Amino acid sequence: MLKKLKVLFGVISSILAIYSFITDRFSVMPYMLFFLAAMMLVMGMIELQENRKSSAIAFFLVFGFNLFVSVYVFIG
Repeated sequence: MLKKLKVLFGVISSILAIYSFITDRFSVMPYMLFFLAAMMLVMGMIELQENRKSSAIAFFLVFGFNLFVSVYVFIG
């Protein structure tokens, strides 16, 4: 289940990044960052299930940073 979510969030992020790159419209960047943050959260949970705590902590830190940046861009 978690691996399917990881792939789903990755595909959505990739589609938004390609759309932004082709059309030069950067208004979708906060959404892309949000889905990247969701993917990092899921990857951190997968790493926790496999007892790789150092990798999980790194993924959770990246999740927090991506979430902060996406919310900051939404507000600003």
